[in-house]
Amino acid sequence: MTAAAVPAVVLPRPAWRSLLWIVPPTVLWIALIYWQPIIPASGVPTTAHQLTAHAIIALGLWLGVESTDLSPSQRRTTWLAVMIPYTLWFALAWSAAINGVFDTAASPSTVPMLPLAIFLPVIIGTPLLLLSKRVGQLLDAMPASWLVALQLYRVFGSWALAAWLHGALPGVFALPAGIGDASTGLFAVPAAIAVASGTAQGRKAAIAWNLFGLADFAVAIALGLVTSPGRFQLIAPSVPSIGAGAYPNVLTPAFVVPSSILLHALSLRQLIRRRRAG
Repeated sequence: MTAAAVPAVVLPRPAWRSLLWIVPPTVLWIALIYWQPIIPASGVPTTAHQLTAHAIIALGLWLGVESTDLSPSQRRTTWLAVMIPYTLWFALAWSAAINGVFDTAASPSTVPMLPLAIFLPVIIGTPLLLLSKRVGQLLDAMPASWLVALQLYRVFGSWALAAWLHGALPGVFALPAGIGDASTGLFAVPAAIAVASGTAQGRKAAIAWNLFGLADFAVAIALGLVTSPGRFQLIAPSVPSIGAGAYPNVLTPAFVVPSSILLHALSLRQLIRRRRAG
């Protein structure tokens, strides 16, 4: 389903070679968390990779504003205008997940908190990021490969495959979501290498990768909603789906998914601006 949404592109040979050092660690990670399920259940991997991604975004954003022709005060203002809301959003989602706000079994609510956490940041953030002239200046100054390579962290979405093997997630949700997320993460680096070449074909590869990543989320969100307890449930699997809302796994739909969607939106805006400029 996701593959049908992506046009066929040809990646350069160096891009394909990058998979040789990305695929083995990913397979080992899946094997490790299957062998020791206490690792993902502890919340340490989720916390570690999100804090790492947060730090990389902060650093990349600062390097990006430093590359613009903005004044020093404008650079600081731009950086803070992005990082303060992003950090507060992360802290709020993390705190809500730990306190069981998204756990429908522990704290039933008439308001569907998890769908709200997924869609509200996207609804608010997308127009702000896509229409801002200052963000456009920033995207023009940043290498197009940065926003693509950053989502290498999506390989950690393979935890869903290990959970399915343990019988902790239904296959109807875990297989499409886990395979799609892992594939997006695996191909982030090849797509980044392709777009860094500066060719039209490389730019097409990065656009196709972004479309694949967004299609993966569309499938995962839809399946998560229809297999989870609540007003949207259409399928009742024999084991609970992600909608159970337990920490730490719920941080994936509550924060990682909407933040990744916004990164895809920014990357597509950047690539389209480069195509028009070219």
